[in-house]
Amino acid sequence: TMVNPGSSAQPPPVGAGSLSWKKCAGCGGKIADRFLLYTMDSYWHSRCLKCSYCQAQLGEIGTSCYTKSGMILCRNDYISRLFGNSGACSACGQSIPASELVMRAQGNVYHLKCFTCSTCRNRLVPGDRFHYINGNLFCEHDRPTALMNGHLNSLQTNPLLPDQKVC
Repeated sequence: TMVNPGSSAQPPPVGAGSLSWKKCAGCGGKIADRFLLYTMDSYWHSRCLKCSYCQAQLGEIGTSCYTKSGMILCRNDYISRLFGNSGACSACGQSIPASELVMRAQGNVYHLKCFTCSTCRNRLVPGDRFHYINGNLFCEHDRPTALMNGHLNSLQTNPLLPDQKVC
């Protein structure tokens, strides 16, 4: 049995005989194998439950799998998709625990406390508008003057939304 963190579903019992054959959620075929996996309320052939990113067979590399944006992921790719390659905050460089909320900008992730304006150091919160310029965050009030005159073409204005690490 694979465990999908955040899910408390237990697999229904599997009995003997042709009436108890299960359908694989991956390939749609009957599972006649001696071993089968159960996760996300579905049964899987061992060979069909793979990480959407690296294609590793999840039954061979552990007892858990993760889901994010419709993908099934191994632990390493789940962490990489959420926290970037390093798993660290882009502002302070320290690791981000899996249970902590994060903020995102242009593929970078930040601790909530580190997601601040580069000028005034005020924390940016969900709903705030911000500018991300050359790796720096600016609140609406402190955006560089050149932006108001239209001299920077790289302006990217984004509504701010929180992203949880756990699906």
